[in-house]
Amino acid sequence: MTQAALSQELTRQSILLARALSAAARNWALYPPEHPAAIASVTRLGDAVSASAAGAAFTFGVTPKTLLVAGQPLPDDHSVAEAARLLHDHDILQITFVGQPEVAALHSLLALLARAPEELRAEGGPGKAWAKLTHTSVAIEQIDYEKILADRSIEHELEERDDVWRSVVNSIVEGRGTFDSVQQQRLLDIAGSAFQIQELATAVSAPKCNADGSPLITTQAATVLATFRHLAGIVTVMDPDKLPQVMRNVAEATAQLDPHVVMQMMQTDEGMQETPILGKIAESFDDEKVAELLATALARDGNATARLARIFDTIAPDAERKQRVLRMTRRCLTEQDFGRSSQFKAVWDSMEQLLLSYDESPYVSTAYQASLEGAVGRAELFSTRELPPELPEWVESLQQDNVRSLSVLLMTDLLRIEERQERAAEIAADMIGLVEDLMMSGDFANSLLVLRELKRAREGRVAPAAARAALTEIAESVALREAASMVSDFDDATLDIFFECCEHAGPVTIKAFHRALQSETETGEYARARDLVHRFGAAGISHIAPLVDDNRWFVQRNAASLLGASRSADAVPVLQGLLRRTDPRVLRTAVMALAGIDDPAAARAVQTALRAASGASRDAVVSALVAEKDPRVVPMLVRILEESDPFGADHQTVLDTLHAVRQLADDRAVAAVVAVMRRNKLFAWKKARATKEAAVLALIAIASPRAKTALGDAAATGDRTLKKIVRQTQVSA
Repeated sequence: MTQAALSQELTRQSILLARALSAAARNWALYPPEHPAAIASVTRLGDAVSASAAGAAFTFGVTPKTLLVAGQPLPDDHSVAEAARLLHDHDILQITFVGQPEVAALHSLLALLARAPEELRAEGGPGKAWAKLTHTSVAIEQIDYEKILADRSIEHELEERDDVWRSVVNSIVEGRGTFDSVQQQRLLDIAGSAFQIQELATAVSAPKCNADGSPLITTQAATVLATFRHLAGIVTVMDPDKLPQVMRNVAEATAQLDPHVVMQMMQTDEGMQETPILGKIAESFDDEKVAELLATALARDGNATARLARIFDTIAPDAERKQRVLRMTRRCLTEQDFGRSSQFKAVWDSMEQLLLSYDESPYVSTAYQASLEGAVGRAELFSTRELPPELPEWVESLQQDNVRSLSVLLMTDLLRIEERQERAAEIAADMIGLVEDLMMSGDFANSLLVLRELKRAREGRVAPAAARAALTEIAESVALREAASMVSDFDDATLDIFFECCEHAGPVTIKAFHRALQSETETGEYARARDLVHRFGAAGISHIAPLVDDNRWFVQRNAASLLGASRSADAVPVLQGLLRRTDPRVLRTAVMALAGIDDPAAARAVQTALRAASGASRDAVVSALVAEKDPRVVPMLVRILEESDPFGADHQTVLDTLHAVRQLADDRAVAAVVAVMRRNKLFAWKKARATKEAAVLALIAIASPRAKTALGDAAATGDRTLKKIVRQTQVSA
């Protein structure tokens, strides 16, 4: 039997309660209980519970994405989703409020939600922790995971999106700007539907949240805007005739997004963009869409702000259109609970005044407003006087860059002087969002200041683990990936600062440059990414290793070259895997990389490759050893000769190695060649003769005084076979 839908009033009260709960939990985590903000939020929560329970009982069922009332999900709302995520993360299955809960119970509930979920689980879960507090006005039922796992009849909702959709979302979330043909076709299909565009924008912005679940509005807006640009770019190339319709779809989808995200998007400066999106979105908004967006923002916030007024002025600069849109907005609001409230008329008057006149009079005191109004007269009076010499510096101090620098200074100072581990960890977490915003705005100098302080904290004693986690999260952030994608456009000064930022964040930043390192040719972007990898040396090996598994030969070649540049024995196991590849270009680069590593393990890897290879592969290994005439190869060849058995399985390896020594003609190999030349074994005279011939030819090719002396000694004191070989080769020479 189908359940009846929730009444409009019950839905409204439930959403208000969810909003009050999430706001109170957020303020409780930020402020002490005696702070006015915390007191006010607890009071609002108590009033919301009282209104919802109405003297009886009120229950929220909890799912990962929404809240249930009487078994029915509440409408899609950001506050509802935030409260649901908060409760679900704390393993709460159901929460019930009975009558008017006492303040102490609300305090205990908020304190419980402020605790780490792992800590609650260690005590047996939130239900057991709450039962110890003996508050009867609030009841908590926790998730029983054992029961869930035992009950196999539960049907789980399957993800409707396929692998292509998920790959597109992941590519955008991770900041990758290139798509394969299948992904491009899916993006072209998505562009034809406003609903799918809105679904895609929601999916890519959902992960951009703080640890507490609160949205990173700036990052979400940047991600959504990047998504729209991807759609417009692909449509422009693949089906340009559909671009006007796509822009209308984008505008329609934008109207369905979080108003705060839309407002942040509309404030973005697109002056340097080849294909501006926001102007086209604003042009595509008809009066109804503008009114819908404005009504959503006003109903959500409960008032108008100067920021909203600026956006409204950008979208609808014409005064007549402003009046028309405001009339439509008011009609939209009167159909909502917010517009039916008794105080709506007074609130609307102040909203209308701000949105039409765009001044700040509703938000400043009378005295301050009078002071502002007299500013012109005072300016005229002071214009005849000499201005203070410090005025330019005062004005400069109010610029955005200086205000941002001040924020950075305050945050780094706070972390430096903090002695409490918990508080230092919170500051380190706040620095993650700060650095992301700084990098998204291209302010690498201030990003570097924050990263330096985090690195100092990582090596300190107060909160090293939190600082280390913050650096890792920054290194893997979308903001750093976006900056890495523009590395070829940086001037030398900016590049040095950005690379220093990457060094402080750690070798994990190499992942942000994987796309650049997958280039078949040596582009400027690849060269700069390679320079950064070289800075990390051996520490970057584990982050280069994933490139080895790429199926493209040139990516494997690049990985081998980068691993060899580390000169570390830690790279040998990874390079050894490349020696089994069949492409001679990869094989040659891997051998050269191993040759540059002065470690017995590298020599043994090449020795194993020579022993296992045959035909073209063996020739490729030998040619790689001598192709560049690199003197660093000689110690490896010497080590192979010293560790190989010329009369056993290594016989061909020894001959190939002597052949390589012959071509390099380096005096450092003389001693090892002589040692091999003098070796004998009973019943192995054919192998001995072949080895001696190759050794003699190598000494003749080296032709150094030591080599000539060794040949003379062999002719005088060698065994009969050796004397004969020396005599024959000298005659033929």
